[in-house]
Amino acid sequence: MRKRKLASAIGYSPQDPAPQLLASGRDREAEQIIAIAEDAGIAVMEDAALAAMLDTSVQPGDFIPTWCWEAVAQILVVVSKVRM
Repeated sequence: MRKRKLASAIGYSPQDPAPQLLASGRDREAEQIIAIAEDAGIAVMEDAALAAMLDTSVQPGDFIPTWCWEAVAQILVVVSKVRM
């Protein structure tokens, strides 16, 4: 069985109550999300467990549920350091 590729795009603005799922996709859509991020100079990180959780429980446009905040916060910290 072939392992499915998953990708999620997460955004956060200080005025929002929580980070938001901007996009999510599998296989070819996942590859497109990653390519768009890389082309835009956005840091890409791999967290298969978080991607799987978001894929099954959050729709694009939804805020990230509280039970995912710690994992998302760790990613946002790394991304913010990469930007500096």
